[in-house]
Amino acid sequence: MPSNSLLRWKGERSSALDEIEAAHVRVGGKQRGRRYATQQLNRAYVVLLSSEFQGFVRDLYSECVDNLVSAVPPLFQDLLRTQCFFGEPFGRGNAQASEIGSQFGRLGPAFWTVVSASNFKNKNRKNRLDELMKWRNAIAHHDFAPLGLGSVPSLKLKMVQVWRRALDGLCGSFDRVLRDRLTAITGISPWQP
Repeated sequence: MPSNSLLRWKGERSSALDEIEAAHVRVGGKQRGRRYATQQLNRAYVVLLSSEFQGFVRDLYSECVDNLVSAVPPLFQDLLRTQCFFGEPFGRGNAQASEIGSQFGRLGPAFWTVVSASNFKNKNRKNRLDELMKWRNAIAHHDFAPLGLGSVPSLKLKMVQVWRRALDGLCGSFDRVLRDRLTAITGISPWQP
């Protein structure tokens, strides 16, 4: 059985993302052609997707820390928990690849190296994550210049769907990599494959 964080990603978080896609179809239809009303839905979808993903990584990090803390003597548990949560991991900022690597790097070195080695698609998925976060920031701050695509570029539903599939793959890989890492540290699998 996967982590509770992955179950939640595949359950309620996925359902929330499905709702916005369904709204997109209702507003824009399924036919090809320009759908001006859907541009704002695409942007909302980007913000929701990045938010749900950040919630996933925050949940997964907390779940990992809980498992790690439970494996040390009670006298050291508060100290370890305080150190792991110093700086509010994933509480501020965005869940960009660099931030994910830095925070999960607290649980062992070379997080992205291990994630990339676990699936040949993950290097491209990591790039997609960074693209998504650039768009998220451009939308949230209404500053599209950093994208280099013009003053207010068009965003297509298909691109958001590509980002979502990339995040789906990363979530599964994160779950497996961190399960293996915690098992190596504690000698006990925190969740089953």
